[in-house]
Amino acid sequence: MRTISQVAELTGISTRTLQYYDEIGLLKPSELTESGYRLYDDEALQKLQQILFFKELGFKLKEIKEILQKPDFDKINAFKRQKELLLLKRNRTDRLIQLLSRLEKGEQCMSFKEFDLSDYITALEDFKNNSTDDVIRHWGSIENFDMFIQKIKDDEAEVAKLAIQQFGSIEKYTEAMKHNLEHFSELMNTQLTAEVKEIGKQSDILYGRLAANLSEDVSSPNIQSIVDELLQLIQKNSANVSLDKPYINVLIDTYSSDYIKSMTDSKYGKGASDYIVKAFRYYSENNASENN
Repeated sequence: MRTISQVAELTGISTRTLQYYDEIGLLKPSELTESGYRLYDDEALQKLQQILFFKELGFKLKEIKEILQKPDFDKINAFKRQKELLLLKRNRTDRLIQLLSRLEKGEQCMSFKEFDLSDYITALEDFKNNSTDDVIRHWGSIENFDMFIQKIKDDEAEVAKLAIQQFGSIEKYTEAMKHNLEHFSELMNTQLTAEVKEIGKQSDILYGRLAANLSEDVSSPNIQSIVDELLQLIQKNSANVSLDKPYINVLIDTYSSDYIKSMTDSKYGKGASDYIVKAFRYYSENNASENN
């Protein structure tokens, strides 16, 4: 057992902060002495470690408390997700450092303003805070949605290029996305038209064919022709979509995310998502144009 002062010294967290965590029910002491002093065991310290990781990733204390109190909370899985998010943050920071190094040497580099998605990211954060039920219902958990937001931040330049291709400007893209978020529930509950249902049916058939035999080499003409059919279907039914590397990489990132991966494997069989990613990646590397 450690006293509150010892925990403060070990972790760098002030005793007042630890007292506050106790008051709000985020981290209760393991025991109280007869004199009322707080004591913490190893399990409490592990929980504090989880809290500090979540705080580092920008979670609010209320969100952290809700996550830790879930009956199905898995600390090992949480560590894996936290590691993924921290790696995304590190990659983005590394790229910013590289850019600053180039600027420091006097190189002329592209302005960030053209590819600034901060308004859209702010809208996503507001949506998360104000529509928690919708987020959990459609993304599986707040953590999944945070990973989705972090992925957009990490791939901001590519997402921005795609947005400009489809909408003409970042401003128009952000305006459209804000509208969708403001009307998310009604959009999700709107009855699909017969045409949209047919497109979904065709897409399901093609993905089913693509994942029918996971032992087949993704470079085979059969698999690559199915990928091409899928991309042509997307292009045919999406305005201004250009089937170049940036767009295909967005698809790859989508099927690499934990939430979509779980849904895809559930629908088409275990390993389907990884196989689809490999098939799209091979197509991107061997058939798609750069369009940078």
